[in-house]
Amino acid sequence: MAEVLVRVRNLVKYFKTSRGVVHAVDDISFDIEEGKTIGIVGESGCGKSTTGRCLICLIEPTSGEIIYRGQDICRLKRSEMKKLRKEMQIIFQDPYASLNPRKTLLQIIAEPLLYNKIIRTKDKFAIEKRVLELMDKVGLAERLINTYPHELDGGRRQRIGIARALAMEPKFIVCDEPVSALDVSIQAQILNLLKELQRDLGLTYVFITHDLSVVNHFSDDIVVMYLGQIVEKAPADELFENPLHPYTQALLSAILIPAVGANRERIKLRGELASPIDPPPVCRFDKRCNYYCQDCDNGVPPLLEITPGHFVACHLVKPRGNATVKAS
Repeated sequence: MAEVLVRVRNLVKYFKTSRGVVHAVDDISFDIEEGKTIGIVGESGCGKSTTGRCLICLIEPTSGEIIYRGQDICRLKRSEMKKLRKEMQIIFQDPYASLNPRKTLLQIIAEPLLYNKIIRTKDKFAIEKRVLELMDKVGLAERLINTYPHELDGGRRQRIGIARALAMEPKFIVCDEPVSALDVSIQAQILNLLKELQRDLGLTYVFITHDLSVVNHFSDDIVVMYLGQIVEKAPADELFENPLHPYTQALLSAILIPAVGANRERIKLRGELASPIDPPPVCRFDKRCNYYCQDCDNGVPPLLEITPGHFVACHLVKPRGNATVKAS
């Protein structure tokens, strides 16, 4: 079993608004093994991106612990976090908005090297040499070194973002929907690139996405979130073969089968996503669940290990000896 690189314990992130407190991330816990990929999936507004940004302290958590290599990074001083930042990076979702349009490719990739004083500003030869190494690593042609982001397509822009993240030689990278803004053919290229980099550099990923067909092949473990909480967590193959939570079942039923004449029964959910502002202390999926009963109003269901490595938060899914009682 691989060593755990990051332990997340009771992570909470609330945002105060004029209408009340938004429970963006509400008491979630999970482990990330070194060299592995954990996927985080769920509808828009479920807290995926907020979780990812909290993991590298781009957003300060309200409470909880994020333990990286044995130390709680939430308690580090700013100077201490700056040193640790070299090991923790992020690839942003939108390659059109995450790159400075006034800077060339050379300046964008070199920026973290100069900011962290890895290379001296005056050493232009060393800067260009390192940038070219990073460009080659992510598949960018040397001739593009002095181009601006607007001169490139989405795939090349995202490769710039990946090169920038790799500049500090990190061990842990949060991939915040890195392919959602790209064409399907380009998505495959970027995903293959990320896989190659993980294999060659021993990287650990948190992969945030809406695309369930992608997360199955890209992730070792998958976390399913709903309104700031984890409703199911399991190894990728186990989750797709045996989804236990009604919400997970509904998500997976929406995946198209790439075969002529193949059909899958679609599970339709009722109503709309509830408000994350001051939610009541009950199951947050209750009003949309096809298996709703009075038990669903008896508090928030705990995340229980139903089978080894498979955790579910549902009043209707309970371990019973060696068997599992589930919504079906």
